[in-house]
Amino acid sequence: MARDLTQLELLQELAQVAEENVNRHISMAKEWHPHDYVPWDEGRNFAAMGGDDWDIEQSQLDEVARAAMITNLLTEDNLPSYHREIAENFSMDHAWGTWVGRWTAEENRHGIVMRDYLVVTRAVDPVELERFRMEHMTNGYSSLPDGGAAGLLHSVSYVTFQELATRVSHRNTGKACNEPIADKMLQRIAADENLHMIFYRNICGAALDLAPDQTLRSINEVIQNFQMPGAGMPNFRRNGVLMAKHGIYDLRQHLEEVVMPVLRKWNIFDRTDFTADGEKTREDLAKFLEKLEGQAVKFEEQRDRMLAREAAKREQQAS
Repeated sequence: MARDLTQLELLQELAQVAEENVNRHISMAKEWHPHDYVPWDEGRNFAAMGGDDWDIEQSQLDEVARAAMITNLLTEDNLPSYHREIAENFSMDHAWGTWVGRWTAEENRHGIVMRDYLVVTRAVDPVELERFRMEHMTNGYSSLPDGGAAGLLHSVSYVTFQELATRVSHRNTGKACNEPIADKMLQRIAADENLHMIFYRNICGAALDLAPDQTLRSINEVIQNFQMPGAGMPNFRRNGVLMAKHGIYDLRQHLEEVVMPVLRKWNIFDRTDFTADGEKTREDLAKFLEKLEGQAVKFEEQRDRMLAREAAKREQQAS
């Protein structure tokens, strides 16, 4: 049985790949400025400065778009916890440290621009939003349920899928807003998330070549226990159901737009470099994906019935 590499050995062996991908990322990333995506002329004072406090009638967004915007922003808000986790697992030396700093700076823009947009346009209740932010950030975040040390392989596996999932959620939220400025803003954020995903996907792909069985174990664990980083925020379950029901992020999208494209990129089911232990892990993963497909079908059937009932009820009320 091949020996598992230590955290230090993984960092050392993958350092050159990290440097190449940091340089690649910087060469491809486009400079942008949060203030360019906010309609400042729509802003006005709240009651504390002689204006009017928020009322739901002021929002141009419907319930689904508001729920998705709040969920996505609170996810971005918890950046200090994410920074701590990747800094602990990636180290702050050389290219690893450069990436941690660069990624954190880029992610910070997402929270800045989304909050400015939502407050200026009065799209959501700013008091509730701030209370939720305080609660969510106080609780913090760990990609492991027990809050333990994730390790490099777990971290790069998780953030690969998470960044792609976040891209999908932001992009679909922009469409759901039915408002051109919000759509443009979230397109810009989604483009960042895609570049971040590529960095992590390339690191994890190199780790698969270096330590196939060991890396696949982490990938399998992440996929089977995957939760979005906002899972602990207030109203996450309610908002998540709304988002899934209306096609912003559901099981089918998770499977077909996030999990499977990445697994295909890594060539997981055609690789020939796994040992017997790795083959067992791959079989376990395949069984889980089959189960996930069944859950996606069941959810879609339930959602279609629910939406049909709601449409019939609206039609009846209108007649």
